[in-house]
Amino acid sequence: MKAAVSCKNVTKRYAGFSLENLNLEIPAGTIVGFVGENGAGKTTTIKAILNLVQPDQGSITVLGEDSQRLSRSTKEKIGVVFDGCHLPKELKTGQVEKILSAMYSKWDAACFQRLAGKFRLDKEKRVKELSRGMQMKLAIAAALSHQPELLLLDEATSGLDPIVRDEILDIFLEFLQEEENTIFLSSHIISDIEKVADYVAFIHKGKLVFMEEKDLLKETYGLISCRKEEADQIPEDLVAGSRTSAFNTTLLIRGREEASKIFHREVPAASMEDIMLYLSKGDAR
Repeated sequence: MKAAVSCKNVTKRYAGFSLENLNLEIPAGTIVGFVGENGAGKTTTIKAILNLVQPDQGSITVLGEDSQRLSRSTKEKIGVVFDGCHLPKELKTGQVEKILSAMYSKWDAACFQRLAGKFRLDKEKRVKELSRGMQMKLAIAAALSHQPELLLLDEATSGLDPIVRDEILDIFLEFLQEEENTIFLSSHIISDIEKVADYVAFIHKGKLVFMEEKDLLKETYGLISCRKEEADQIPEDLVAGSRTSAFNTTLLIRGREEASKIFHREVPAASMEDIMLYLSKGDAR
């Protein structure tokens, strides 16, 4: 499958933190959810893709070009929304549209007007007068209206109420109706990822733990509580993480079907939060 973004052995070191040997491919035409705790390396990864920080080693290609030498036409194919609105605060919504339309060769005024209407953006209000939710809607409308092929979203829905988030997620799914369009969605709101993502990439302490199809994760990982004697019978290669209390052991299973045969009962599917929690904090076996 063609990759919209390809990161190979990307490393970026800071005092107290490092992104280590990141190998990540974002398939074109998909939504990839990028999850991990605060400080895991999500924003550093996105900034490296955008060449806002330069890796100490490794390489990144974006839409087929070296990320450090992107052509103007390729840059115009990338839409970006960070966790805050970075448009000039004194501008009115209508002025934002006017300025951006002059900057992008493929600016779609009809798309911006449609989204502004859907989001109920007042063109006479200044950016600083908008609520956080309205500012994020404006940033998303702006990012979508220059007809990007790749949308990079860094916590773009964080801090928004569930109704607003749901509305924005539906807009993202509309964007994916164009087969070549791709979204890389960083979020700590797991329910958002579960709703829209095709793939899930999990990063922990600067290292990529997995990149898997979302549906395959649900089929593969299970969570079951049992007696310690039962837990000891499970082959180590099936146990992805565990937690032991005075009364029982809870196992994160990688291989639900095989484990179900050993337990002689169904191993329930693990939630995305369970998978992240046990892989990052569960006891190793």
